[in-house]
Order: sequence, then structure tokens, then C-alpha cells
Amino acid sequence: MDRVAAFLYGLIAYLIFFGTFLYAIGFVGNAFVPKSIDSGEGVFSLPALVIDALLLGLFAIQHSVMARQWFKRLWTRIIPTPIERSTYVLMASLCLDLLYWQWRSMTEVVWDAQNSAGHTALVALYWAGWLTVLGSTFMVSHFDLFGLRQVGLYFKRKEHAPIGFKTPMLYKQVRHPIYLGFLIAFWATPKMTLGHLVFAMATTGYILVAIQLEEHDLIAFFGDAYRQYRQRTPMLLPFMKKAK
Repeated sequence: MDRVAAFLYGLIAYLIFFGTFLYAIGFVGNAFVPKSIDSGEGVFSLPALVIDALLLGLFAIQHSVMARQWFKRLWTRIIPTPIERSTYVLMASLCLDLLYWQWRSMTEVVWDAQNSAGHTALVALYWAGWLTVLGSTFMVSHFDLFGLRQVGLYFKRKEHAPIGFKTPMLYKQVRHPIYLGFLIAFWATPKMTLGHLVFAMATTGYILVAIQLEEHDLIAFFGDAYRQYRQRTPMLLPFMKKAK
């Protein structure tokens, strides 16, 4: 029964994540969802800025702290190891859901692409960003990344083995294609509002910090293999000078 419960928990956490991911596409793109980043007629105010900053900060803290190895060691003294990743994914999804719910729009226009070709290009780039995010997760191990592989193996009474270090497809061009996809999706918009700009700037800053934390852990895990990968592969911008 413990194994069945763990599998169901992981499955529910994954479904909540996937719904949250789909909502993010509509939220940032102002399409298909009841409340988006520019919903309403909100304008700049200090309270709105503080609330949005707190919402973004909550996600950043959860997303970074719960991913650190020292936290995982403490956390798995409380919860079973097979559901650790699912719990991380669930908490991140709930933080994002709270952000969607409580986000304060600031609709002053920063730029508005009136040219038809420019508008179309930015929309296409926006969707390309999200496809890059999703596609990149499958290039490594989508179901391991979001906890389903762990609970599935536990349900089958099999040991979980790390997927190891590999650099398929886009990972040969940049070290962090998932983050690259997010950056494209967050900045590629025909109409940039002040609230959207705050969101894009904050998430960009967080991504740059998160990469440093993540790579510190990756070097600890994979040693020289990852150091060599860093030397030959750019961090975010393909075809740019190789990272030192």
C-alpha cells in the first residue's frame, strides 16, 4: 500500500505540475487563461511591486533551497526518498499557482510592436521558447526530472539509479537549454508591459543565480566531466565564445 500511495502521490504531483506549466504559457502570453500577467487595469504602485516581488522571491527560494543537497539530506529524514522529487515539484507548482492567483498587473506599456512582421516574429519566438523548455526536459529524462520515474521504480520494487551525465541534442549547443527557453519565452512578447518587464527581469536574475548554484552541484557530482563540458559549451547563448 505504501508503494501504491507513493505512486499515486507522484502521479498527482506530476499532473498538478503539468497543469501549472500549461497555465504558465497562457499567463505569460496573455492567452487562454482567466487571469494573466496583464489581466485587469492595474498600474504601477509600490504595494503592487512589493507583492509581485514577494511572490517571485517565494518561488526562487523554494526552487533553489529545496534543490540543494544539504536540504535533501535533511528533508529525506522526514519524507520517504522516493517521493522527494515529487514533493519538490509539487511545492514549486503550488508557489507558481499562488503567483498566478495573487499577481498584481502593471499595464503601462514599455513597448508595443505595431509592425505585422515584427509582431508575428515575436509570437513565433515566444512559442519556440516554450517548446525549447519542454523539449529539453525530454532530451535528458523528463519523468526523472519531475519525479515520476522515482515513484514508478519504487512501485515496481526497483532501485532508482541516477540517469548520469549526458549531453544530447541541444545540450551540445548550450549547457542550460531549459533556462534558455524560459528566457526566450519571458522576453519575446509583442507588447511588453511594466508588470511583464518586472517579471522578466526578476526571473532572468534568478536564472543567472540558479545556474551558478546548479553548476556547483553538478561539478560536485560529475567532477572533471562537467568541468570539461563547461569549457567547451556556452552557458546560454549558442554559437558564442566557449565558456572558460
